[in-house]
Amino acid sequence: MQAILQLLVSGVLLGGVYALGALGLNLIFGVAKVVNFAHGEFLMLGMFAAYWLMTLTGINPYLGAPIIGAAFFLVGLAFYAGLMRFTIYKPELTQVFATLGLSILLQNAALVAWSADYRTIQIMPAGWESIQVLGAYVPTNRLVAFLYAVAILLAVLVFLRSTFIGRAIEAVSQDLVAARLMGIDPDRVFLMTFGLGIAITGVAGGVLMPSFYAFPSVGSFFVLVAFVVVVLGGLGSITGTILGGLLLGLVETGIGYVAPDLKEATHFVLLILLLAVRPHGLLGVKGAEKETLK
Repeated sequence: MQAILQLLVSGVLLGGVYALGALGLNLIFGVAKVVNFAHGEFLMLGMFAAYWLMTLTGINPYLGAPIIGAAFFLVGLAFYAGLMRFTIYKPELTQVFATLGLSILLQNAALVAWSADYRTIQIMPAGWESIQVLGAYVPTNRLVAFLYAVAILLAVLVFLRSTFIGRAIEAVSQDLVAARLMGIDPDRVFLMTFGLGIAITGVAGGVLMPSFYAFPSVGSFFVLVAFVVVVLGGLGSITGTILGGLLLGLVETGIGYVAPDLKEATHFVLLILLLAVRPHGLLGVKGAEKETLK
């Protein structure tokens, strides 16, 4: 019984970490119908931003998350204005090559700037690396990341449903033509969506920094996980992202306990099964995986 409780706790916390890393990717897809292959690299930059913020100023990423979020919001605006604005209505392959090329550029730029060394930071004081709850050990860093995931999800949902720009984002995500007829400027909505999505991704990287090592190619792992989470939860579904992350975390933890050698294969198996059986995911709208902007 104790082992089952520990597996559940570990799976839920790992799922929260995965959901946090995938939230920005699904937000951008839900509105702009763009699959951002540079998502992992933006998360990697968020991790390095947190590392240098603490190294140079002593501000830990949990407290410095608003600073990282504000900086990456501007990065997201530049990302859309400088690149995606020219490909948003183009065929899907154009968007794939554009974001994939940016991914390669950012990864190699990080390699030149910071070398291939692994970096991490220590936030919690000695003895506080984990806490015990009902006999289960809870890693403190993972717990904080999970709480951030829940808080960001709630904040995004409130923003989308309580503000004019949020409702405009939802309108464009549901029907671009109808939104245009109602006087909504899609380009402005896309600009804000990319800013918000990349800001969430940057904060995710910063919050995950104490739990993982930062190095230039770390985004390659996270982007695969993010795609699996998005497909599991549902393309374009913000709430589904949390559900998909929790499901992946629980399944991966369970398989890792029974057969550790198969742990890494979990992502691929789940992705293949979902694409074959339910391509729109658990909470996604049927046909969302085929939608494109006209």
